[in-house]
Amino acid sequence: MRLRSILSEAMRNVGAGNAHALALFVAVLLGGMLLGGYEAYTVVAMEHEAMARVQAMADVDTVVGGTVDGGACDRLAQSSGVSIAQSGAVRTGEEITPLSTPSNALQSFEVTQGMLSLIASNGAVASPIDTSGIWVSTDVARDFGLTVGSTLATDHGNATVAGVYPWPNDGRDTRFAYAFLVPRAASLGDHNECWIRQWPRSEPASNLLYATLRVGNGQNQAGVVALNKGFDAHYDPYATYMARTTRWIPFLAALLGLAIGVIAVRMRRLEYAAALHSGESKPAQLLGICVETLVWAGLATAGSCALIAAYGVRMAVGDTAVVIATTCRAPLALLCAVVLAALASGLCVRQSQLFRLFKRR
Repeated sequence: MRLRSILSEAMRNVGAGNAHALALFVAVLLGGMLLGGYEAYTVVAMEHEAMARVQAMADVDTVVGGTVDGGACDRLAQSSGVSIAQSGAVRTGEEITPLSTPSNALQSFEVTQGMLSLIASNGAVASPIDTSGIWVSTDVARDFGLTVGSTLATDHGNATVAGVYPWPNDGRDTRFAYAFLVPRAASLGDHNECWIRQWPRSEPASNLLYATLRVGNGQNQAGVVALNKGFDAHYDPYATYMARTTRWIPFLAALLGLAIGVIAVRMRRLEYAAALHSGESKPAQLLGICVETLVWAGLATAGSCALIAAYGVRMAVGDTAVVIATTCRAPLALLCAVVLAALASGLCVRQSQLFRLFKRR
């Protein structure tokens, strides 16, 4: 048979309903969408869990109990071979009393530029940090009616507000929830604490905090603690992702595809045996089976992947392309298994089976 004749016959079988294309299309579509969709839901939920930790500063470690070299602390973020994204030092400053509320003194903290960037960005990509004035928390800004550029009269003179930083009550250290942050050069004096922000968290990177301590100033009493103790400090996002139960879904999809492919051919064994008896060659028949299968299974897979991709674009909070690529493996595995099973089943059909199949009809 000519290639054009094989293709036209295959399309007629699909269009006339001989290939049961609609029912098989629905089976592949639902199978790919449900299995791939469940994988997508699981991966996106893991992303949201990780993002919640980042937004709550659960990825921040701090060394306390010693005397910190501010310059060494700020330079930790420039260390090669570690996952430290930001670092900075802080020390407790004087209490500052706004003249509008003389009985209400607020605690101030002197911070390095790296520390101010870590706090102000809250895990996002921060724009250049303005160190020309004080920074206030959103609660302080709301209560005193402050915005960027406002001037606040205090018992230490007038202070210009250079920025406002968020500090929600999500389990993190509450000292900065209602305070002033005063930028100071890292070389001006010692500091009480050094903070680092890292994702994912690693023990070697956290241990680098000890390298910022000055020798002999209570170094033996220093320790590394998490800024937000409301989250599990031993959380490992990579291990959690690799141990997820849905990692086996592509194999389950492949098994489902094998079953659908076998069923698609078994329903038409009599037709295929009769075609061989009428003179159709086996290669031509296998090509026709492949074309028909690719039509209904391919369209169903495209529909499944499109729905999964739409969900990923709408719900993913990290690398959307990676989420889509990961979760579309299930419908693609289903498609490959359907085609291979259909061809293998078609290969098993023999002309000698015609009369036996006819009697069983």
